[in-house]
Amino acid sequence: MSDQIHIVCPHCQGINRIPAARLSDHPKCGKCSQPLFQGKPLEVDEAAFQRQISRSDVPLLVDFWAEWCGPCKMMAPMFAQAAIELEPQVRLLKVDTEKNQNLAAQFGIRSIPTLAIFKGGKEVARQAGAMQAPQLIQWVRRSL
Repeated sequence: MSDQIHIVCPHCQGINRIPAARLSDHPKCGKCSQPLFQGKPLEVDEAAFQRQISRSDVPLLVDFWAEWCGPCKMMAPMFAQAAIELEPQVRLLKVDTEKNQNLAAQFGIRSIPTLAIFKGGKEVARQAGAMQAPQLIQWVRRSL
């Protein structure tokens, strides 16, 4: 990681370049002045997902889920809890596979929930099935 990293704003999709050492200083977007990290997962559509994966230098943890999925609903609070612990070193995204079927197909999502870690725009780890927050955090840290 270089001295400067790119962070995509979750509010306006603006690209922000900040010093890596200042990542934990609650940086704000230079375009819309909103916080770049909120300590909670970010619901994304296909366009926002593509922007995050192609322009963000921070690893992404993506939860591929669906509204009708019981295990997905059970894991949602665990995923939110993990966001508090993992941000700003990792950005957590939620992709509704019913609303974003192209993304589900593109990444070959066969069962949900499926968690995938992306770094530098490439998938580096995948785990199917619900996890408790401590196991989830441990898996992410081990995978990065």
